[in-house]
Formats: sequence, C-alpha cells, structure tokens
Amino acid sequence: MRTALVGYGLGGAAFHAPFIEATEGLDLSAVVTSNPRRQAEVAARYPNASLLSSLDEVWAGNFDLVVITTPNRFHATHARQVLEHGLNVVVDKPFAGSAMEARALASIASSRGLMLVPFHNRRWDGDFLTVKRLLTENTLGTVHKFESRFERYRPEIKSSWKESGDPADLGSILFDLGTHLVDQSVALFGRPTAVHAEIATVRPGAKADDDVFLSLTHEHGVRSHLWMSALAADQGPRFRVLGHDAAYVKYGMDPQEDRLKAGETPAGPGWGEEPEAAWGTLNGKPHRTEPGAYQAFYADVAAGKAPVSPQDAVAGLEVIEAAKQSATTGDSVHL
Repeated sequence: MRTALVGYGLGGAAFHAPFIEATEGLDLSAVVTSNPRRQAEVAARYPNASLLSSLDEVWAGNFDLVVITTPNRFHATHARQVLEHGLNVVVDKPFAGSAMEARALASIASSRGLMLVPFHNRRWDGDFLTVKRLLTENTLGTVHKFESRFERYRPEIKSSWKESGDPADLGSILFDLGTHLVDQSVALFGRPTAVHAEIATVRPGAKADDDVFLSLTHEHGVRSHLWMSALAADQGPRFRVLGHDAAYVKYGMDPQEDRLKAGETPAGPGWGEEPEAAWGTLNGKPHRTEPGAYQAFYADVAAGKAPVSPQDAVAGLEVIEAAKQSATTGDSVHL
C-alpha cells in the first residue's frame, strides 16, 4: 500500500514513519510537512519518500493509505478530506473532537467501503498486553478494580497547542493522555455504563486541564479508576488490577517510546522486551512483562484489517464528553 504520512512532529517521526517503513506490504511513499528542518530529517532518513508541502498535494498522487498525525484540531477535518477522496486513513488520537464528529467519519468510511482506523497504539504496550493475557487466562479471578495511570512531573508550562486553553485545540491532558487510558479500559471491559470525573488545572499559569481522575463503571461490576497528571512528583503504579484470586501491580512505562525517540529501528530482535528489574508483580512475585508490539498495528493495516474500530474511538469520546459534564455538575453521568 502506497502510504502518505501527513505530519512529521514527534508522532510522525517516532510512532508512524518507522513502522510504515518496516512493515511488509506498506511503502512510505510520501511525507507531508512544510517545515524545512523536518523536510531535511525526512530526506536523510527516508530518501525514497517524496516530500510534499500540503495535504492537497496528496490528491495528485497514487496513494492507497493516508496517515493523519497533524495537530489534534485538524484530525477529523483531514480524515474527512481523505475519505472524501476515496482513500483509506489512519487517524492519530484523539480521533475527533466529539463523538458526533467521530460517528460522521465512521459513516462516510462505511458507505464508501474504506478503512478508517484510530491510532490507539497503546493497546500494544507490553504491560497492557500482560494485563490482557492475565484476564484472558482468568489468572486474577473475577476482576473488580482496574487502576491505570499516566503521570508525569512537568511543573513548567510549555508554549504548545497541547497546553492551549482554546477548546478547539483539543490539547488538554484529558485528550492527550486520557484518550489512551480510556481506550485501554474500553478495550478490556467494554463501554462503561457510568462516568464520574474530577478535572483540575493545578499548575500556576496553566490554561488547559492538567490533573484528572476518572471513575468508570462497567457492566458486571468492574470499576476503572484512571489517573492522569502533569504534576505528580511521585508516580503511582502504571497498573494495579485487583481480582478475587490475585492482583497484578506494574510500575514504569513501556520502553518502546523511549527507544523510538532515540531513533531505533523497530521490531528487530528483542524489540519491546523489558528487563526483569522492570517487571510487575503477580501476588507480590515478579511476573514477566509481555514484549511490547507496536508493529502489530501496522501489520494488521497492511493485511487490510482494522486493528482498532471507529466504534471504539466513538465510545472513548463519549466517555470524555461525559467526564467533562460530570466534572462540571459533580454528578455521575450515565451512558
């Protein structure tokens, strides 16, 4: 599949281009960026890829797939344009600014028989794959509590659309990190039936929310407690999963992101493996972390299969909208 990558910031450079290039059945045929420095980086690392300056130039090419990794506010608009030109599309998170907008995109893709794939790569974090396996094998027994965190300590405010107070930028921590946490919860336990949220802006001078807690109630009694923060001087466990028979606790982040930021070529020998010192514990004893496998996302795309459904992205956006409502009223919102 001849692939055009639209955007070459951190997402395009680290999370998309290396995997498109490494995946059999995909060809990184073009990269769209108007930034001269980024154009030079693309030319040095991917000399066979054409350099385009705007999305409009894509329509003149002979592409099968377009990957959207532009700033958040443009995701849905760009995805719609790609679909209306009859091309398959992968869309970075957040998939859209609202559930309604996401449903409209899914409807266009369905009516035209095109792939529309939300890029929820954190489903292939090694620690998440470990939790998924423990649940599949019923190692924990009946799970009643799922705790998940993305916490950082960044007291400084960056000049970036991700820190913008303009709601159209979709730059808050709820959209940035919360999208991942909600998607993982939905992938494991399904669309929740109720949402309660605490949303705050705690750093002096911050304009966007930077400290959020979500409580999701799923069918069969499972509760997901999700934390995301830019001002956590001490981080809690990445996962804490409590079942009737056992508990799994994991600290630290999946190593794939740091390796990608360092410029490593993905999916080679030992890719995604964690050292034993970083493993989580199962009932207090070390438990090997499954290898992370971001490469599995694009392997499915190359095979013509959607690794994540648009409906899951819609469900995640419904949760985010309910969270905003709950934080405003102080009441739980039933979905």
